Amino acid sequence: MATHITPCSSSSSSFSFSSEFNVCKPRKCYFSKWVSQVPPRIHARNYCQIKSSNGYPLNAVSMQDGMDGSPLAKGIKPNDEEVFFDFSDPEEVQSTLSITVVGASGDLAKKKIFPALFALYYEDCLPENFMVFGYARTKLTDEELRNMISGTLTCRIDKRENCEDKMEQFLKRCFYHSGQYNSEEHFAELDSKLKEKEAGKLSNRLFYLSIPPNIFVDVVRCASLKASSVNGWTRVIVEKPFGSDSESSSDLTRCLKQYLTEDQIFRIDHYLGKELVENLSVLRFSNLVFEPLWSRSYIRNVQLIFSEDFGTEGRGGYFDNYGIIRDIMQNHLLQILALFAMETPVSLDAEDVRNEKVKVLRSMKPLQLEDVIVGQYKGHSKAGRTYPGYTDDSTVPNNSLTPTFAAAALFINNARWDGVPFLMKAGKALHTKRAEIRVQFRHVPGNLYKRNFGTDLDKATNELVLRVQPDEAIYLKINNKVPGLGMRLDRSDLNLLYRARYPREIPDAYERLLLDAIEGERRLFIRSDELDAAWSLFTPLLKELEEKKIAPELYPYGSRGPVGAHYLAAKYNVRWGDLSGED
Repeated sequence: MATHITPCSSSSSSFSFSSEFNVCKPRKCYFSKWVSQVPPRIHARNYCQIKSSNGYPLNAVSMQDGMDGSPLAKGIKPNDEEVFFDFSDPEEVQSTLSITVVGASGDLAKKKIFPALFALYYEDCLPENFMVFGYARTKLTDEELRNMISGTLTCRIDKRENCEDKMEQFLKRCFYHSGQYNSEEHFAELDSKLKEKEAGKLSNRLFYLSIPPNIFVDVVRCASLKASSVNGWTRVIVEKPFGSDSESSSDLTRCLKQYLTEDQIFRIDHYLGKELVENLSVLRFSNLVFEPLWSRSYIRNVQLIFSEDFGTEGRGGYFDNYGIIRDIMQNHLLQILALFAMETPVSLDAEDVRNEKVKVLRSMKPLQLEDVIVGQYKGHSKAGRTYPGYTDDSTVPNNSLTPTFAAAALFINNARWDGVPFLMKAGKALHTKRAEIRVQFRHVPGNLYKRNFGTDLDKATNELVLRVQPDEAIYLKINNKVPGLGMRLDRSDLNLLYRARYPREIPDAYERLLLDAIEGERRLFIRSDELDAAWSLFTPLLKELEEKKIAPELYPYGSRGPVGAHYLAAKYNVRWGDLSGED
């Protein structure tokens, strides 16, 4: 059974995080004294040399934060006393950025969040006045936190000569405060420490919730009442899972919105920050060769594949509450599907892109049980080595029916994609580790060379592959004549291998998403109606699987998954592209 989010706090307080609001004149901004005051966007020391994910410069002034008609934004009165900030005087608009990692002693914080923040600092993408606070129940000193995270920090390959100096400077900006997640008193203590470091400057605060979902609301309540910024913006990054079904997700959203506006909530799905997923819309919308082909007229099927070559080792107890459908398919793969299938947005602004994604999700045909295969890996011995089964994990019940593998056929009921199967497949303990999007095109009508391919016309099918990980690549399978006197055809790849074309190290997805959150860029974060539409698609299926106690098909650890997945693909005249042996 899935874990459910705890109900909202019983507190009836109507306080919320400081809403974000600003109105700009040619050289000055005016703010109501009693409404939270927002400076121009934080300037990195060298403007970071890159652009935010919507293509605009990172040092652009934010004009959208808090302009959503929220109660705080509506409360401005014309006669209220105004405070002016002259943009021409840098001392007057000097601001600080405080990043608080809640759950700082956990694996995600140590392995991903702190290294991503250091990478941004290393690339000069953070403002001059920034600091990082860790917050958790574990008793640590500042120095102990620095020692804990120092081993996970790495430098970019092309700038290693000043790595040690940069690391030392970054660690000096890292601090720690121990406290309970539901204690307003402890968050008030954190607020005092933040104010001491901010030294009276305009303060912007970002909270990253790297904690279990059952304590999200407690943390948000305490931080909103005791540790939000009084004169700048406050934003909160929320890690998945965002509930376990439609009901728990709606409850979580409702509880968070007691203390936050929608614009302050950044629901992170790190797959949306991966380079190849970012490149998906560029590939489609900026290349004339692809855009006309992006429809049912030319595409036979689309495959979204996620596989890991290891099991739940050590995480079985957590994973058993969710399963592979909730853990991977409902968020990572469905988000990629929506990006892939959406219509051309009006612009690259966050709301325009997310509007199109929501339209795709709402157009999807309800998932039927007969279009889904679930599996669970079992123990297996190979080459003298024994691999454990899922239920061999001591933290997993012996009779667990939680799927570690799932395959599904989804359909979009709109003019562009009617009848095209979108096949999803995700699993653990499989034969390889990969995440990719495969687009199989239709057969060439009246193909002059079909006799050269024999009876297997799939060999004559063009296929576009976007390999998200590992070894990021984009390649197109085409038919080609083998040099020689005869007429022998071969399927070859037009290949863009990222490590060959772009030798510089690719930034981690968390770096991009953290930078976007700091900049207030929401395009790669999930909106509440997006989340509702995603859960509406999967919740009926999940309930049916659990109520009927559907037993997963067993497959050996390290295999290609359940046989049922092949029958599911064959049902729609499709062959899984990752099993062809050609890659």
